[in-house]
Amino acid sequence: MINNIIIIDILGKTKIYLKILTPLRCFVLSFGLISLFTFSSCQKKESIKQDDRPNILFIMSDDHSYQTLSAYENTYLQTPNLDRIAKEGVLFQNSFVSNSICGPSRAVLLTGKHSHINGQINNSVTFDSLQPTFPKLLQKAGYQTALIGKWHLRSEPTGFDYYDRLIGQGDYYNSPFILNGRKTESKGYVTDVITDKSIEWLNNRDTSKPFSLMVHHKAVHRVWMPKTTDFELFDTINFEVPETFFDDYTGRVAAHHQKMSIERDMDLVYDLKMLDQDGEIKTAYRKMFERMISRLTPEQRKEWDAYYDPIIAEFKKNGLEGKELALWKYKRYMQDYLRCIYSLDQNVGRILDYLDENNLTDNTIVVYTSDQGFYMGEHGWFDKRFMYEESLRTPLLMRVPKKYGGVRGEISKMVQNIDYAPTFLDYAGVDIPKEIQGKSLKPLLTGEKETDWRDAIYYHYYEYPNEHMVVRHYGIRTDRYKLIHFYDKIYDGWELYDLKNDPGEMLNVYNDLSYEMTVIELKDRLSELQTEYKDLDRSTY
Repeated sequence: MINNIIIIDILGKTKIYLKILTPLRCFVLSFGLISLFTFSSCQKKESIKQDDRPNILFIMSDDHSYQTLSAYENTYLQTPNLDRIAKEGVLFQNSFVSNSICGPSRAVLLTGKHSHINGQINNSVTFDSLQPTFPKLLQKAGYQTALIGKWHLRSEPTGFDYYDRLIGQGDYYNSPFILNGRKTESKGYVTDVITDKSIEWLNNRDTSKPFSLMVHHKAVHRVWMPKTTDFELFDTINFEVPETFFDDYTGRVAAHHQKMSIERDMDLVYDLKMLDQDGEIKTAYRKMFERMISRLTPEQRKEWDAYYDPIIAEFKKNGLEGKELALWKYKRYMQDYLRCIYSLDQNVGRILDYLDENNLTDNTIVVYTSDQGFYMGEHGWFDKRFMYEESLRTPLLMRVPKKYGGVRGEISKMVQNIDYAPTFLDYAGVDIPKEIQGKSLKPLLTGEKETDWRDAIYYHYYEYPNEHMVVRHYGIRTDRYKLIHFYDKIYDGWELYDLKNDPGEMLNVYNDLSYEMTVIELKDRLSELQTEYKDLDRSTY
């Protein structure tokens, strides 16, 4: 069918063009000298723009320490699939969170705003789902949006064409989900199930639209229940204990108040699986773990008991106490935690393989991160919350296809989870709202010279009192120093760390006169950040 006749006068010579459209391509015939051209882009401008936009695959785990991702540290285990993202993309060496706790971290990444602005200051608050988020803006711009896995924000997800979320923290085995508002059951290990659901969604998505898929895992959240097939991994390894494991917290008052000590606070049943059948081991959280393990099928429970019962019997026989008990707890903790990481890495590999096999690798941005860092025995701790490095820092790997200008290597600039939302919007060609407090990482990911990058990050933790009793605090971190102000009725004081000379943060030099000018300069810069981020009134926290 001839749709248009175009007459063009070129250098005084008239040529007649017939524009012939077929379902597959556009032909242009020039009469006089007949030529045939095939145009693959005979579409509206809007469609061209849409087709050129990248898909976004945002994979996030829970409580994954950078110490246990081999692209960062090669100490504990190999994570080849996660490492692949770094090798084919970039690894951020200085990636931080703004509030090291699950719910608030998720609210920050959705909104690009600090906790005091988005309202999710702790896990007890219900997320205001009416406020703008990057999935809503992508959805409005024509992206197909989906969330599969952990949500943990109390209110129902908004801004998603499809969601299949865990209920609360979810369970490691046979966990129920909420599918677009309706409760459903699942069978299997949760990391496998989330990956299965994600691949199924990718198979059934609307291929006419770019997609934004958030694959948010439960792993590696407490209580670190491994997959039955991975039970014997790391059994023969004696993990080297961190140098600071028996830290006595000299000069650090706030550290004395915490309740996240492996030696003192790690529950033998709930955390370490010592659920003896005769009930002699009585702990504070035994009944909670009994509920969790009741979700196992008879076949799963048989495999579970076959592995853990001999360990329980040996533990009861040995009667460990003091440092010997603390070191035994550390070993058991590390084994179960790392087994969960192993499964996580395997499932990330499944997703990457899917992209390869379905010709999606060259037009999909892949992001891997965790909602915060975690302690692997440093200072004798598990959990997170403090502004110290192990919980402040979080893994961040990004693979941007070359067609979108993606570079390779390591990036040392300080980035934060407030930066995720503006980055995704930037790559999608969506205007970044002025109220977003983060910065797009696109200039860093494309190798542009960024002369106006941040020289410091701001942190604020609010959840006190709580189970782990970490005192509320805020602070600033630069490339060398960290200044923290703990504030609460239980303790009000300052800490300063010289990260160059004291990377383990063992020596509080706040009252050292040789750092007097450093303290003044950092307090001034901290005040500037609090003004910039509008965090000036702490009377309501």
